Amino acid sequence: FESDLRYLKKNGYTTIVIQDLLDYVHGNGELPEKPIMLTFDDGYYNNYLYAFPLLKQYDSKIVLSPIGRYTEEYSRVEDNHANYSHVTWPQLREMIDSGLVEVQNHTYNLHASSGGRKGSKKKVTESLAEYRSFLQADVLKLQQRMQEEPGYSPTAFVYPFGAVSPEALPILKEMGFQATLGCTEKVNKISADPDSLYELGRFLRPSGPSSEAFFKKILS
Repeated sequence: FESDLRYLKKNGYTTIVIQDLLDYVHGNGELPEKPIMLTFDDGYYNNYLYAFPLLKQYDSKIVLSPIGRYTEEYSRVEDNHANYSHVTWPQLREMIDSGLVEVQNHTYNLHASSGGRKGSKKKVTESLAEYRSFLQADVLKLQQRMQEEPGYSPTAFVYPFGAVSPEALPILKEMGFQATLGCTEKVNKISADPDSLYELGRFLRPSGPSSEAFFKKILS
């Protein structure tokens, strides 16, 4: 990760967050010449342990999307382990307050694949009304806990596993989310149209390839 941050700095890229996109789309700000967004899903403790200090060192930003259930659980116990623990509410608050970490909604407890449902997708056997009620209940629970704990209201929804149902987007828009992030690998083209912020694509950063090889492949 440190190598990636060095590469991006050296090559003139500026890390941005969802709020920067919202400001641009709504005419309240400009994007840098070479913007790039670094996103971390699930909210593992090692994001706080390893990535957060590097963000301060390189003055870089990330979008962090924790699973609410696990943040709740690890906030109740003292178990900070780099291999499996999740971030706590105080750790999220510290990162948000730094101005380097923006936190978004990754569901309270839908990061699973069971019972005919993958992530936040609609089940085949489910009516639209049932799905709407189910999705809203879970997502709003995390919105509420985010407002109560770090005192922040996420503006974007990040699909667990990148599993997208066509029925989800209208519901998420009604709930006030101004952007959604999936896992389709593509460079995003942002315009003054607010709809350009929905179903944003992302590239998975695997271990192995050098920073130069990885970024040249996706940004060329």
